[in-house]
Amino acid sequence: MATNGALNRKLRMALIGGGQGAFIGRVHCTAAVLDNRAALVAGALSSDPARAKASAPDYDIPQDRAYGSIGELIAAESKRADKVDFVSVATPNHTHYEIALAAVQAGFNVMCDKPMTFDLAQAEKLAEAVDKSGVVFAVTHNYTGYPLVRQAREMILGGELGEINAFRSNYIQGWLRNRLEQDNQKQAAWRTDPSKSGVAGCFGDIGTHAYNLARYMTGLLPDTISANLKIFAEGRKLDDYGHAVVRMSNGALGTVTASQISHGRENDLFIEVDGTKGALEWHQEEPNKLIVRRNGQPMQVYTRAPGAPFMSPLANASSRLPAGHPEAFFEAFANVYRFAYDDMIKRATGESFERTNTIYPNINDGVEGMYFIEQCVASSRENGAWLPMKHPRARS
Repeated sequence: MATNGALNRKLRMALIGGGQGAFIGRVHCTAAVLDNRAALVAGALSSDPARAKASAPDYDIPQDRAYGSIGELIAAESKRADKVDFVSVATPNHTHYEIALAAVQAGFNVMCDKPMTFDLAQAEKLAEAVDKSGVVFAVTHNYTGYPLVRQAREMILGGELGEINAFRSNYIQGWLRNRLEQDNQKQAAWRTDPSKSGVAGCFGDIGTHAYNLARYMTGLLPDTISANLKIFAEGRKLDDYGHAVVRMSNGALGTVTASQISHGRENDLFIEVDGTKGALEWHQEEPNKLIVRRNGQPMQVYTRAPGAPFMSPLANASSRLPAGHPEAFFEAFANVYRFAYDDMIKRATGESFERTNTIYPNINDGVEGMYFIEQCVASSRENGAWLPMKHPRARS
């Protein structure tokens, strides 16, 4: 059996959400156990207790640890000698806060899907609870886990591109071109419902990914933001397209564009970064290539090549397969878990661990993501007014 250093056992996981018909819960489970450092042993897989029980065999969760609610799970697991180490929250946005807060207050580490909460007020309250409890709290902005995203981050922070002047971060989809929510399509229904998704639709769902990717990759701090969000599918209640301009504290200018109504586009997250010494470009749908350009020089294409002299230590540590064997979504998602596990083990064994400038997105990134959503919506309602964007918890 794989062990985790001084802990000498696998970490024990509880999954919240992920029952029959769900998508992201299965992704969390696959990523969490990919490196054989954790085992899924418990869960509350649905808000419907009967469905939660029925879904348990799909994950090999024993019936006595298949719970009907987060409250039931915490009450039972807290009494066990082999209680879970962390809870993974893979439920719709409006349920995140109650679930995550209950787990944090009970002393369980948390892996939470994004957006972290329903609104900013909940995010700030949750952050206070995390500070008080001392648990490890990670937000699964999974695109930060790709090896070449981390390679780009190391290159930018190391000064290889010079001073950063601009970025263009985009997430373009087309699956909501038609109103699938009218047909009760599960994934569309809650994402377009303000009572479940929050104040934003497309910008909350995928615009947050584009913004977080730019923040993670460049390390630039935001200053002010101006946004225009729009509903193109007639009758829909939340935005399905949007564009934001972000003035960064160093004088750089960034743009974030998100769409869920662009025909034929799937999960086209891509970013371009311009510096005084060079520029780079990365596409999520071709994640094992990083393009670097410098005037007067041939274009360079970095590939994910563990052990190659151009690969940074962090990019190497985030790779599992030899060059030429594609690593993608599951592996990137697993890297968020992988590096959070290191801190969970430190906490379990009484060691200190970094709480702010972590490799994985943490509670502060979750708060900033909610601030981004609310400021974009507020700016759009004021016809693109420039509003503050630097939250006190924003990290460089």
